[in-house]
Amino acid sequence: MPSHAADLARRLARNAEAVCRHYLSNGRREGRYWLVGDVANTRGRSLFVRLSGPDHGKGAAGHWTDSATGQHGDLLDLIALNRGFHRLRDTLEEARVFLALPPDPLPPRQDRLPVPRGSPESARRLYAMSRPITGTLAHAYLHRRGITTVAHDDPLRFHPRCYYRPDEHSPTETWPALIAPVSDLKGSITGAHRTWLDPSGHDKAPIASPRRAMGHLLGHGVRFGMACDVMAAGEGIETMLSLRMILPTLPMVAALSANHLASLLLPPTLRRLYVARDADPAGDAAMATLCNRADAAGIAPFVLSPCFDDFNDDLRRLRIEGLRASVRRQLVPQDVERFLASAVTG
Repeated sequence: MPSHAADLARRLARNAEAVCRHYLSNGRREGRYWLVGDVANTRGRSLFVRLSGPDHGKGAAGHWTDSATGQHGDLLDLIALNRGFHRLRDTLEEARVFLALPPDPLPPRQDRLPVPRGSPESARRLYAMSRPITGTLAHAYLHRRGITTVAHDDPLRFHPRCYYRPDEHSPTETWPALIAPVSDLKGSITGAHRTWLDPSGHDKAPIASPRRAMGHLLGHGVRFGMACDVMAAGEGIETMLSLRMILPTLPMVAALSANHLASLLLPPTLRRLYVARDADPAGDAAMATLCNRADAAGIAPFVLSPCFDDFNDDLRRLRIEGLRASVRRQLVPQDVERFLASAVTG
């Protein structure tokens, strides 16, 4: 940490309770700690900030830990996460304003190049700031879409106040959001997908584009399990989660759009690929392209077709047993035994 940043961190630590009251106003003091739900200032008790102690080392004032997510750091880290800053400069400027210190002299222009918005680093930070979806608004939203079971090891998370900006000329808003990491074949996060939600949990947020992805997306996707020899791939997260209701052990990837589905990178060990198509011209074109690429790579492609627009539509209209019967007819016999037989009855 640069010396000026370390000095600001020490100054903040000496005023730890004031920092907490300002940035974590929904929390409260208990003994030597400030307790709150998370860095986004949600009500709760999983994040605790030490209010007194030495300037550095074990038990230092200002150090914090979120027991629910494993996040930890000093008060500069907390301010960055609370405010959604991606540049150290922005965090330091915020800390100086809070401490009523004069602004730092501007460095030469070449040192002030901004970090690109929507970068993989931004996506990883957003995902780290989010929490598991169990019991959250995101969980309620999926439940209303018929997705009543989400595996504990699935990568979905929830952010209570995710930034949304309609366009570059509009002010930034915050909405609750379902967060899904986009990852490469090795499992490294390269991006993130956001589904902004209405605070009621009944539907997506009433905004112009309630779904957006950020980061490096081409060839990658939201992964549910790591594929070896058999895998399913489709466009939407809710489409693949619907199939996961009846095929919980089959590795799956949501590519997030028809164009990205057509360009999905396939594991070198893959021998059989199920392509879950959306019933529209773009879905058919993506399915055909991906099947041709798989066939050229020596991978046997099979198409899973919904009865209605997509498999989430099927789940909600046919219910789980109807969806299971429809998909069963489209699976290779050995995969019926391997994957469908282990599905939980809905």
